[in-house]
Amino acid sequence: MAGLKELRTRIESIKSTQKITSAMKMVAASSLRKAQGLLGSSTAYKNNMQSIADRIVSDLKQKEKNGCSVNWPQLVNGTGRSEKYLLLVFTSDRGLCGSFNASVAKVASKRIDELVAQGKQVMIACIGKKGYTILKRKYADKIVRDIEGIAKKGARYDESAAISNYALDDFLMENVDICEVIYSKFRSAISRDILCKQVLPVAMEYDESQALPELVNGAEYDYEKSQISVLNNILPLLYRASVFEAIINTQASEHGARMTSMDNATRNAKDMISHLTLKYNRMRQNNITTELTEIIAGAEAL
Repeated sequence: MAGLKELRTRIESIKSTQKITSAMKMVAASSLRKAQGLLGSSTAYKNNMQSIADRIVSDLKQKEKNGCSVNWPQLVNGTGRSEKYLLLVFTSDRGLCGSFNASVAKVASKRIDELVAQGKQVMIACIGKKGYTILKRKYADKIVRDIEGIAKKGARYDESAAISNYALDDFLMENVDICEVIYSKFRSAISRDILCKQVLPVAMEYDESQALPELVNGAEYDYEKSQISVLNNILPLLYRASVFEAIINTQASEHGARMTSMDNATRNAKDMISHLTLKYNRMRQNNITTELTEIIAGAEAL
């Protein structure tokens, strides 16, 4: 009967684990819905800022074609060099989300090795405990900053601004030539893409071969002060919006990965409970059959 007792204990233990994973799945699903709502509004804001910046750049490019001199902002031109790279690597602080953190760290490691092979100076800022834990094994000498607790209770713009200002100050002081973010772009609860994207100098998405979208109802517009002045004010906002977008995507991807992982764990626990219950019933039936056989044999002996 010792075997039956062990099986009962194991089944109860797995049932307890199943309740925990099921609860974690529901919490992750709730957090994911909130993150998706924030992601939608943030993306709309960033796209509008990008559209404004692209329109101004289009006007300034046209002025250059007409022979006017344009003094482009540093956030567009950069330092004129590409020797010092700062990589902002976004991961989570907690595990139990499958291969989410390992996938980001793998892409970051590949990018670091590429830059080092090209003779570039690489600095790493790890935003998230798990990314720091993985990357410090190989790149401890290149990690200049590690930050934990971001988006612990949901993504917040002030937390994002603190991170983006840190990189922006180094860029403006020319301690950094190029800043890139490595993060997981949210697609769905089961799908995400790991991206390595340049945020400094700010990349303009303006394409001369494509016409800019027409203004609503043929509206006209003008600039107070100058176009360069407006662009100087917009570019920092656009840059900070890009960093905030990376944080929100990371958070949404983490919740999606955790929800999927906990759902798989709950299903596996259910299958294991079914298997062990069947084994328990068979063992119990065998014990009953053995006892009946012994009783009958004893009665016939008498």
